[in-house]
Amino acid sequence: MSAAQPLIHPTAIIDPAARLHATVSVGPYSIVGADVEIGEHTVVGPHVVLSGPLRIGVRNRIYQFSSLGELSQDKSAKAEDPTSVEIGDDNTIREYVTIQRGTLKSLAETGGVTRVGNGNWIMANVHIAHDCLVGDENILANGVTMAGHVTIEDYVGLGGFTLIHQFCRVGAYSFTGGGSVILRDVLPFLMAEGHPSRPRGINSEGLKRRGFSDDEISVIRDAYKLIFVSGALMPEIKIRLAEMAQTSPHCHRMLAFIENSKRSLMR
Repeated sequence: MSAAQPLIHPTAIIDPAARLHATVSVGPYSIVGADVEIGEHTVVGPHVVLSGPLRIGVRNRIYQFSSLGELSQDKSAKAEDPTSVEIGDDNTIREYVTIQRGTLKSLAETGGVTRVGNGNWIMANVHIAHDCLVGDENILANGVTMAGHVTIEDYVGLGGFTLIHQFCRVGAYSFTGGGSVILRDVLPFLMAEGHPSRPRGINSEGLKRRGFSDDEISVIRDAYKLIFVSGALMPEIKIRLAEMAQTSPHCHRMLAFIENSKRSLMR
């Protein structure tokens, strides 16, 4: 797209190698670098810096002073590395958000990509570091900060100024209180809070809002009590959770999350 077209403010700087759909708008003083691709009906506000390799999908809204696709802050990162950022569709990215390229450390596993999915609500001053994977329909409140290689699944709510240690996973439908410090993996459906964070029950209100039935929530609560309250050892927990998983896909999700945990479970 040429900078002379009406949706591009005359003060914006668009590299000739950038690929912008004709419906993309770019605000005053924003900079779009080479190897940046932006899908239709995405709105880039003023004073935004977009660096490639970067792919942005459709119908995103990017607010002022955000920096997306910049080289990561990992000391090993080099500009010529085959790493990138990919952002899906329908995301809201508010002021001063930073989303940085992956590193060669994740090349075999994720292709060196930092990835944000679809429908995420990302508030001001959020930092998504190198090699992070953020799923769909998450709410990241002001000041959330992720170290490298963090995975956020789907439908997660992260309270303001939540800090997440590198390589941690935050399971689907979970919620963290403001100022939480996450040092271990957060089980799906969990409510966590504290410094360091501890389980505080299940995210029952969030589950109701997402359409979970009373019966489904009751089973998830029973699984929570088994894992965090019963005092059973993990081998026994896995056996009993596997039995519950035969009739509950939510228990199956919890069991699979435990089996694949690398940082160990927050308990």
